[in-house]
Amino acid sequence: MKNDIELTNFIKKNIDIKDADLKIVLSYFKTIKKNKKDILLAHGKNSQVSYFVKKGCLRLYYIDEHGKDITRYIAFENQFATELVSFITNEPAQETIQVIENSELLYISHDDFRHLMTIVPKWKDFYSVYLEKAYVNNSKRLLSFTTLDASERYKQLFKVNPNIVKRLPNKIVASYINISQETLSRIKSKL
Repeated sequence: MKNDIELTNFIKKNIDIKDADLKIVLSYFKTIKKNKKDILLAHGKNSQVSYFVKKGCLRLYYIDEHGKDITRYIAFENQFATELVSFITNEPAQETIQVIENSELLYISHDDFRHLMTIVPKWKDFYSVYLEKAYVNNSKRLLSFTTLDASERYKQLFKVNPNIVKRLPNKIVASYINISQETLSRIKSKL
């Protein structure tokens, strides 16, 4: 097997898979290094690749009707990132995927991802778990916007994913919890 211990551990944590099948899955992933601020997927392009972060950080964001930058998802080490709606539907992406820190990534094409589901039945289980987790995470985030005030959202973020607060600039943190940078600065000064 290739030296993809992080991806191996991630897959094994989510599904029970035989070593022979895991070896097949890993053979479809390729490594790429990207620099901070690189764009992996531009808004309006089709998402044909899913990324696994070995080192670094990616973010998915969109620009709202007021021209405001809204961060929807942040992926650090040992997380997948793709513009899932476009990846599934093959329609133009509504979001952009940007490299936030110099990153080492593993990636798999949409066609190879789908092909794996036909040759490695357990890969369907992995995909199912991946989709369920994405749905739960998105639902919890959306609920937090309607049930928590800005300070509570920041505290929850710090508790659930402190890396976002510790590693990323205030602009991205504020964008992720849907508050202004000024509000974020006030919250941080009170804590």
